Amino acid sequence: MAEIKTEGAAADPRVHRNRRLGLTVAGIVFVLDQLAKYVVTVPLQLQDRGTIDLLPIFDLRWTENRGVSMGFLTADSELTRWLLVGLTAAIALFVAAWMWREKRRDDTIGLALVLGGALGNILDRVRFGYVVDFLDLHFGTIRPFLVFNVADAAITIGVLLLLVRALLMRDKSPRKEV
Repeated sequence: MAEIKTEGAAADPRVHRNRRLGLTVAGIVFVLDQLAKYVVTVPLQLQDRGTIDLLPIFDLRWTENRGVSMGFLTADSELTRWLLVGLTAAIALFVAAWMWREKRRDDTIGLALVLGGALGNILDRVRFGYVVDFLDLHFGTIRPFLVFNVADAAITIGVLLLLVRALLMRDKSPRKEV
């Protein structure tokens, strides 16, 4: 009797393990991000206080981010707010689909960090109309980063992991000639 083989990513057990791992990492990032934002908004009331000095190089500083990185695509009306929500949701769906099919564990982790962070920031934008940013790393007046949050950090780390893997750790197997 002939054996029936299923082809594609769905039949690969690595993909199933990576799906669970990816969803778990994305969920943890999302929960940590929302928990940190809850702490700064409710118990610490950072919005009313403005800034809490923690260390000479690190503060909690209330910032309402109505755009994306470095002030691009600022949502200054309800229409642009919801367009930005739609754009970031479409990107999150693309990342989720990529993660769902990914066979490499390291790429799955990078994608999960991006997905969890994106979902955290999307929820803020839907609930408040802006993303809550509060982490401020500085050296005197020098700020190497804009004020950010847990989701932003996860997205940045995830993208860096994907870039490092893509640029420095390419597969060493020879290409098949067509």
